[in-house]
Amino acid sequence: MKSINPHHFRYSRLFTTIKLMAVGPLYLLSEHALSAVTVDGNVGTGQLDVYPGSGALAYIAQNNAALNIHDNAIVQEIQATNGSTLTIKSATVTSTHRFQAAVALSESNATITDASVTSYTSGGLNVAHQPGTTIGSHAQVSRSEITGATYGANVTSHSLLELNDSKVTGSSQQGLRLLGGAAIARNSEITGATTGVVMARESSTAIESPHLTLDGSRVEGLGGPAISVLSPIMAEIDVTNGSSLSGKNGNMLELSGGGSANMRVNNSALDGNIQVGKDSALDLNLDVAFMNGDIVNSGGSANVGLNNGSVLTGRLDNVDKLSVNSDATWVMVDGQQALNALSMNGGNVKFGESGAFYKLDVANLSGTGGTFIMKADFGSLTGDFLNVTGTSTGHHQLLLAATGADPLNERLHMVHTADGVANFSLVGGRVDRGTYSYDLTADNQNHDWYLDPDSKVISPSTNSVLALFNAAPSVLLGEMTNLRTRMGELRFNGGQTAGLWTRAYGNKYEVSNDKTGLGYNQSQRGFTLGADAPLEAGDGQWLIGAMAGHSQSDLDLNLGSKATINSYYVGGYATWLDSESGFYFDGALKFNRLHNESNVAMSDGKKSKGNYTQNAMGASAEFGRHITLDDGYFVEPYGQLAAVITQAQSYTLDNGLEAKGDRSSSVIGELGVTAGNNIQLDSGGVLQPYLKAAVAHEFDQSNKVFVNDNSFNNDLSGSRLKLGAGVAMSVSQNLSMHADLERSVGKNIKQPLGVNVGLRYAF
Repeated sequence: MKSINPHHFRYSRLFTTIKLMAVGPLYLLSEHALSAVTVDGNVGTGQLDVYPGSGALAYIAQNNAALNIHDNAIVQEIQATNGSTLTIKSATVTSTHRFQAAVALSESNATITDASVTSYTSGGLNVAHQPGTTIGSHAQVSRSEITGATYGANVTSHSLLELNDSKVTGSSQQGLRLLGGAAIARNSEITGATTGVVMARESSTAIESPHLTLDGSRVEGLGGPAISVLSPIMAEIDVTNGSSLSGKNGNMLELSGGGSANMRVNNSALDGNIQVGKDSALDLNLDVAFMNGDIVNSGGSANVGLNNGSVLTGRLDNVDKLSVNSDATWVMVDGQQALNALSMNGGNVKFGESGAFYKLDVANLSGTGGTFIMKADFGSLTGDFLNVTGTSTGHHQLLLAATGADPLNERLHMVHTADGVANFSLVGGRVDRGTYSYDLTADNQNHDWYLDPDSKVISPSTNSVLALFNAAPSVLLGEMTNLRTRMGELRFNGGQTAGLWTRAYGNKYEVSNDKTGLGYNQSQRGFTLGADAPLEAGDGQWLIGAMAGHSQSDLDLNLGSKATINSYYVGGYATWLDSESGFYFDGALKFNRLHNESNVAMSDGKKSKGNYTQNAMGASAEFGRHITLDDGYFVEPYGQLAAVITQAQSYTLDNGLEAKGDRSSSVIGELGVTAGNNIQLDSGGVLQPYLKAAVAHEFDQSNKVFVNDNSFNNDLSGSRLKLGAGVAMSVSQNLSMHADLERSVGKNIKQPLGVNVGLRYAF
């Protein structure tokens, strides 16, 4: 890009207006002046009102005069000097003066509303002071258009231009010239044929800094940058509330000829580059703002600050210092970048988008709480790399993209520091790479940091796979239970009557396996509906029935991961009750359709999902004896054998992790005893409180699960102690109810709570 030569910006032309003001008496003797109407504050009322058809083309207000241009009036040019006041409302100014702006102010104030100001030969609006004085002018322009054949508007030192809902256009040169002056643009547009806004010193000896404030406004350079700072001065630039900058050459700001800028961007999104020339200086601060573009320093200095969620996407070429704070982010777009100083205080540096790896060289790293968002490929042992060549301080984190693909079993170098002072860790303490999660480890006295395969633990994705395949048996067994928890006390009506029954239940399980690292909490809730009738064949003591139901089990897999199993089932059962001996038998067979879904929270904050369905079958056989004691007491020892089997199934999570579960089974033997008392109620019903205790043992030790071809044994074998309490009640001859609570403790499975309530109506 060709840099702007400050000598091309000819001060002699810019000073023409000011010089004309200084030679006002000569102007008054010119042909133009002789045809102008002059209102003098020292003559008469010092006020002139101009209406349509007034006849005069040019007006001069001087010596604190008041000039008012009213609705629909048309004039050529206006000059206000020496403390005069100009008001233009709904009027038109069209000038052909070769040297003077259409509206020229010197030590005067103007209010321009709903007006059109156009110069066909010179500038549109000049807001200036007299040479040698510090009394400037103030122009307030609202809902108006200012157009100049050369520049749109010019503001010198000690002067202020306010634009409200207005447009300023420079047809052949700049839209706005700030020569030590200030401009505030609210919901306005500034457009220049070359540069949108040029900011410079008024003269070689002037020290006043130009100041531009954009509030919801747009600046556009049709042939060059949006803003250009040309002379050795510090320009102040505020870009706020959705303002935008656009340059034809791709630059929104150019600093040259020793021109410098303090630029503050708030609540705006900018698209374009910043060029910093020799001996120039940039101090850029983004606050709740976005910038998409490069910052290129060619012989000057550049400091950049990102704050409060701001995002800068672009290349930083020879930037002296970058400060990234309070959740702001710098997104790299170049494969290799170098910074002299990087300060990280709760901010982020993102090593480009996916598809390529980046390297960042930093001479000095400081701050704490920074996050480097990086990429790594274990398969090829390549990744982004942070290299601190000088000093390093603070504690920083790496956030790496998670994946379902497995890596190689070798370390991957991620960070190097020359002094070994700064500390690094992974966000969340891990990164998920396929079957396992890995940690960041230090080597060479904290000079080098690696992703270490020796630190692996099963990943949340793997935990989800193991949990879903493992939970299916407990789902089925929670639905089945034993005779008493399924149907209550059948002996209230002899157990030989047809009936309808329903059961609602809830179970909580805590599952862990130290060998595999599996761990999850399971919450199950469901209901069963059933109907049965006596079997006339045999000894007349059989009851057969059918049942159907649904349960939902929610799995809490830690670290924000979840899984769900929806189970739908139908089944049948046969129950034998011997009224004389008290012996009983109960057998049940059930068929299930399981819908399994996993929602995995990975280490990089993303989600991975997968789902599959499978069939299952369960059966149980229970044998016991009801022994009646004195005073309504009873004991009921029993034994039960329950088995379930689930279909083999394979599925793939959307992060690429492949899972396969072999046909799984569970075989549980249980020995227990129930003791209670039958209390006769005055209403004729019976209240039966009871306590129960049992020992259950899981015999199955081999349920294979494969994750990315890594084999795991879902072994949850072992014994559990079960304790419970309940109550059954005969409400009437036909209606009975029951409820019980249960708790169990085991090596791999704990049941903090099991709740069961039921209702049976006998015909």
